[in-house]
Amino acid sequence: MTGLSSLGGMAVAAFVAATLLPAQSEAVFVGLLAAKSVDPLALFLTATLANTAGSILNWWLGRWIARHGVDRLPARLRPDPKRFAQAQDLFARFGWPSLLLAWLPIVGDPLTFAAGTLNYPFWRFTLLALIGKAGRYAALWAGWSSLA
Repeated sequence: MTGLSSLGGMAVAAFVAATLLPAQSEAVFVGLLAAKSVDPLALFLTATLANTAGSILNWWLGRWIARHGVDRLPARLRPDPKRFAQAQDLFARFGWPSLLLAWLPIVGDPLTFAAGTLNYPFWRFTLLALIGKAGRYAALWAGWSSLA
């Protein structure tokens, strides 16, 4: 893979992984670090920004749902009711700091969706999601670097 196509693949994987669709981006990130096909900083920035963009899509879907109802979304885009309830509970209990956990598996993506349904301010949401996503990829990068 060339550097640009590697970054494009990372962007797609990170974006999709942050949406309500089931996907993972960590293996792609670490695999590309190991392949040394791209600059690690460019890979980190691409993964962080694309993953944050996927969370922003969830936030906007949440806003749309708050206005129009979940039944108007295509079935594959509807959040799992159990995970969504967990995310709403987490957000209600801990408020904005919970958005720093948007990178977590299982509840992270519904958490970003819940923030949209609860009309959490967009720019604050984006900043908190970005910090959390960057932290996850920084930890992966540091972990890989310590092993390499």
